[in-house]
Amino acid sequence: MDLTTTYLGLNLNHPVVPSASPLSETVDGICRLEDAGASAVVMHSLFEEQLTHESHRLDHYLDYGTESFAEALTYFPAAGAYHVGPDQYLDKIRQAKERTALPIIGSLNGISTGGWTRYAQEIEQAGADALELNIYYIPTDPSQTGAEVEQRYVEIVQSVRRQCAIPLAVKLSPYFSAPAHLSHQLVNAGADALVLFNRFYQPDFDLEALEVVPHLVLSNPTELRLPLRWVAMLYGRVHADFAITSGVHTYEDVLKGMMAGAKVTMMASALLRHGLHRIGEIVEALSMWMETHGYESVRQMQGSMSQQYVSEPSAFERANYMKVLQSWRPDPAGHVLL
Repeated sequence: MDLTTTYLGLNLNHPVVPSASPLSETVDGICRLEDAGASAVVMHSLFEEQLTHESHRLDHYLDYGTESFAEALTYFPAAGAYHVGPDQYLDKIRQAKERTALPIIGSLNGISTGGWTRYAQEIEQAGADALELNIYYIPTDPSQTGAEVEQRYVEIVQSVRRQCAIPLAVKLSPYFSAPAHLSHQLVNAGADALVLFNRFYQPDFDLEALEVVPHLVLSNPTELRLPLRWVAMLYGRVHADFAITSGVHTYEDVLKGMMAGAKVTMMASALLRHGLHRIGEIVEALSMWMETHGYESVRQMQGSMSQQYVSEPSAFERANYMKVLQSWRPDPAGHVLL
């Protein structure tokens, strides 16, 4: 079976790619992902807050004491007194490129235009093959319009695009009133691929301590349906590569993603839950299914069940909503039948 695919201009052995997660926080972790059969790796994210914090911290050390006495005007702290964290991230990319043959996709996470976007260029110079821009923005200002939120995304992509020449993917959330229009805008702004969808982690309440606490929940396979639907609808309409993330746990999920129109499917929760050997199991099962069903290559199936190619395109839209509601009927035994 020909399992190869292309994503962000990269030739990959198969479409299973570990997404940004703790698994790629160290170079040794990236090496283990390569040994497990990953076709590429998305690095863990470098956050805007890290970059601005380190910048302010450096300014503090450089300016501290300059007004105390004349000699202080030429005083600098010892190099070990401050540490610019992002340098470690860039070193990880360099070491990962030296120690593995994997395509390395850097990851920047931010919410505003500003100086932090220059790190896109530094990530490129460190040797990354591509960059994933993860815009994790939660608009809480009641006076901010949806159009303003979308424009913020477009401006961030434009800013990052000016900083680097390597292929650029944008990871989006599903919470937009017009995802198709925004996708088109982002591609025009310089995005080469769209990753659907980001998962917003929801806080919880600790009733004893009366505190708001973080609550991490790994994805489950039912979450695949949302990105699957949107990739199938955008395929052929928005000229970009698509990656599906959230809910990818089995080889069937990978197959569905390819048929919807994705170039790759990304996973993290399944690997955290079951271990890295899950990659090899999925790739082997994918090959066996394709052989059984007469497929010669992954490319042959990509987009084959997108909206523009299925016999019932309305299944992706409102008509299917009505059909699902009408399909329910009560069962005398008390079970729900659909």
